[in-house]
Amino acid sequence: MKKIAVFVSGSGSNLQAIIDACESGYISKGKIEIVFSNKEDAYGLQRAKKHNIKTLFLSPDDFKTREEYDKVVATKMNELNIDLICLAGYMRILTPVFLDTFKGKIMNIHPALLPEFGGKGMYGIYVHKAVLKAGKKESGCTVHFVDYGTDTGPVILQRKVPVLDGDTPEILQKRVLEQEHLAYKEAIKLFTEDKLEIIQKKVKIKE
Repeated sequence: MKKIAVFVSGSGSNLQAIIDACESGYISKGKIEIVFSNKEDAYGLQRAKKHNIKTLFLSPDDFKTREEYDKVVATKMNELNIDLICLAGYMRILTPVFLDTFKGKIMNIHPALLPEFGGKGMYGIYVHKAVLKAGKKESGCTVHFVDYGTDTGPVILQRKVPVLDGDTPEILQKRVLEQEHLAYKEAIKLFTEDKLEIIQKKVKIKE
């Protein structure tokens, strides 16, 4: 059974989708060991508690550097023998200290079809505003492994949605979010069943 840690900074709707997938048996070879947050008031922590999942909050204000913070977080995850870290609206850029500790074991979900609309400043509603401004006919979400860049890691899978006439950023965001909930649990299921392999910065899905 693979041990999963989910990192959140906000409401944690993707976290809820992962919890539901574990409880329904869709993800049968993994369980959420802990939900971690850098925000004490993150609603994702409450979601975890409702399902009797262990939670941990650490304030970045208590640390002098981002590296110090990430080192402590990495140690906590290692103590729990975490196999997979899922970023679900975690609003901090991970430092190399953390990335090197969990290489090939950190996933993120992004609300666009990477490599488009990724990188600095591209998160949440800003992504959907940019997609509409660019006049795109489709959008979607991407689950990828995390590397040293922002939204640049190997893509695991993507799900697409149409961009419709009359869409506002909020309407598009809702449509993409529905697909995020499906995509993330699918990627996690594949990981927990040892079906993902990174070869030369590309993800191969094994049969």
